[in-house]
Amino acid sequence: METYRQAELRDTVSLMNSTDYKERFKAEYMQVCVRYQKLKAMLDKWDEGKLNFQPTCPRGIYNFQIRAMADYISSLEARAAIEDIEL
Repeated sequence: METYRQAELRDTVSLMNSTDYKERFKAEYMQVCVRYQKLKAMLDKWDEGKLNFQPTCPRGIYNFQIRAMADYISSLEARAAIEDIEL
């Protein structure tokens, strides 16, 4: 996931449109990493009392979401290793 720290969702468009499933897989991985990092940044700001808005969902929902995203990232990384997909 470290590789995609500066990536944006728009950076995945060409990969998502590829006919090669490995390229689409990379795009899927990049997208979830980007979303994870943005949610993590929001939660960090929340913890620091620096959010510029009031979340409408309870913190527990966000905690559940970020854990699920981390699990999904781990699943994709395991699958990539098995399928010989370089992330």
